Amino acid sequence: MNTRQPPEVTMGKLVAVLGLVIACVVSGSALAQKIYRTVDEHGNVVFSDQPPAPGQEGEEVELGDLNTAPPPEPLPRPAPGRQAPEPAPAPTVTITSPPDETTIAMGPGNFSVSGRAEPPLGPGERLQLLMDGEAVGAPQAGASWGLQGVLRGPHDLVIRRVSSSGETIAESDPVRVYVLRPSVR
Repeated sequence: MNTRQPPEVTMGKLVAVLGLVIACVVSGSALAQKIYRTVDEHGNVVFSDQPPAPGQEGEEVELGDLNTAPPPEPLPRPAPGRQAPEPAPAPTVTITSPPDETTIAMGPGNFSVSGRAEPPLGPGERLQLLMDGEAVGAPQAGASWGLQGVLRGPHDLVIRRVSSSGETIAESDPVRVYVLRPSVR
């Protein structure tokens, strides 16, 4: 008659016993308890805080020092119902049309310039179109300009985002356009 248990049951018991031993070691480390290792009649390894019974072989298990560290400081949390505000993105301005290095075909030199401000303009903010470093019209809330009679040649366009006092908040990258117009000789 075979009284040996199947390996799955033995492994399950071993894992449970090891878990118990680890829990005991962690919780009882300050008490410096002794741990004993024995093998039962079925060949299972048993860990216990009780010494083996008289006549049963067993050994004392030496436990090393446990690594411990204080818990980290808790992170500050915003008050319930209030979340910390996200920082506002830096204001930007871009020219969306015409693309850089565009050639304006033969004609009277008329074309449109469009831009975009991110985030949208705040109170008192305006956009100022510059062509070759000179302001074209007054600052405005819209981001579109219709240019007429632009002279022949290369021109650099820039849009500035300005405050109500005229201070520059942001400036677009320059866009160069080439205007072709008939010339009279």
